[in-house]
Amino acid sequence: MYVMYTCDPLFLIQLQKDLEEVKELLTNATRKRVRDVLVAEKQKLELEIKNQPPPKPKDVAEEEKSSLGGYTVKINNYGWDQSDKFVKIYISLNGVQKLPAENVQVNFTERSFDLLVKNLNGKNYTMTFNNLLKPISVEGSSRKIKTDMILVMCKKKQEEKWDCLTQVEKESKEKEKAAYDTTDPSEGLMNILKKMYAEGDDEMKRTINKAWVESREKQYKGDIPMDI
Repeated sequence: MYVMYTCDPLFLIQLQKDLEEVKELLTNATRKRVRDVLVAEKQKLELEIKNQPPPKPKDVAEEEKSSLGGYTVKINNYGWDQSDKFVKIYISLNGVQKLPAENVQVNFTERSFDLLVKNLNGKNYTMTFNNLLKPISVEGSSRKIKTDMILVMCKKKQEEKWDCLTQVEKESKEKEKAAYDTTDPSEGLMNILKKMYAEGDDEMKRTINKAWVESREKQYKGDIPMDI
């Protein structure tokens, strides 16, 4: 039994923009705790950028693009499980077994893979996984075509359990766990507010700022004991 997930690849240009914004915030930060958080985030982003697969040469990319007929669909739904030696990704595509084998291509790097399915019922399908949780063996990895399904087999370099597929998933889980896993209720609330502020839109940020100002005013009046 495998678990269903939705793929949301993080592209290099987005990582670079995130890194630029973190660097800008770091130059304006004065409190040690805030600077420590920003420095840690900066290091994570730099590592993610470093682990991105190298871009294909322009002539190769153009040749692949020109050879594709119809339009291209990004695959978002997949399932995965693992054995001691392999991480297995299952992609459902009706009729894929009828295609010539060369129409189903998977390119592996140590920390990523790209799937391309050409001309399946007049459409092309793609899926990209960057920043895999742990290194894989490029030579030992492969793909299998089954009835209405593609099985991508990523050979583990070390026989150890994977808790998730990518570094991004791992960091997201760790951040959510840290927001709730605390013995200090006020600290847990602060972590939740910080997460909401970081991910919220302008209206959310204004609401949180207003609540913060009001709580500080009440604190100074002695209405609410707070230890900030």
